[in-house]
Amino acid sequence: MRALTLKQRSSIAGIGIVLALAVAAPTSASIAPTGAEEPPTLDGETLETFDAFDANQGIAVDDSAFYAINNASITKHDKTTGEPLMQWVGPEDGPIIHLDSGAVVDGMLYAAHSNYSDWPMTSSVEMFDIATMEHSGSYSFGIYRGSFTWLDRHDAFWWGAFANYNRVPTGDSEAYGMTYNTQIVKMNDAFEVVESWTYPYELLDSFDPMSNSGGSWGPDGRLYITGHDAAAVYVIELPDAGSVLKWVATVNLPSIAGQGIAWDRSGTEPVLWGILRETRQAFAMSIPAQTGTPQPEVVGEVHGPGEFVDDL
Repeated sequence: MRALTLKQRSSIAGIGIVLALAVAAPTSASIAPTGAEEPPTLDGETLETFDAFDANQGIAVDDSAFYAINNASITKHDKTTGEPLMQWVGPEDGPIIHLDSGAVVDGMLYAAHSNYSDWPMTSSVEMFDIATMEHSGSYSFGIYRGSFTWLDRHDAFWWGAFANYNRVPTGDSEAYGMTYNTQIVKMNDAFEVVESWTYPYELLDSFDPMSNSGGSWGPDGRLYITGHDAAAVYVIELPDAGSVLKWVATVNLPSIAGQGIAWDRSGTEPVLWGILRETRQAFAMSIPAQTGTPQPEVVGEVHGPGEFVDDL
């Protein structure tokens, strides 16, 4: 018997740990939505592999370095040789508990941070000067929409995700927020949310019992996100109406297993970076070039006399 989907389970009280559903997708050479329930699947390629002892939660990248992110430490590596250059380390029992993915913007590394898996959930943005690797600022969301897992800068706004989980933390009896409450947010320069969206239930089922761990805007104007464990990224477009994001493709990336990702936008050829926490390695990866820009979806149509519909 097929397990219940999140949509079906959402009406059942006292949800516990459930098995993730595998979402298969037909192979396709293009990224255009097909109108079918399951999006096409593409295959990526690993270009370079680097040992990175802090590659446990996420990664950030700029024109000369990549930054391996651990719970309470970040190491700056030379992007060509992989040599570790500098490391920031937070004190034991300090205020930095669970860093996640990050983005380098104008000489600063902005990292998503939460108190995962403590309750109630709190989140913040932590800021580091990439020249010195010193912690240089913080913005607190406090108790908010979930655990902040990634952020990126795109189209003059900040973007990020507040993750929630069906996983029941050790010693607790309830799920950590419930996965279907996960949402992507668009924020202004003051990190104030101006819009937010939810994920398709089919994609949430692939995250279950965990959630969305990483995200980065691609050079094709689409958002690339990861789950917690899968060796893949999911290609997302914003909807033209409503609040549910469009899942338009899946890209298999066998080197990684979820966690944080970051597009390197500094070169002529865009490269996606990711990590594998089990081996503490960072990877530069190539994804098949996507053609065209996100296409508008049909939201509705206007009818005149003699064409009115009265049976919807």
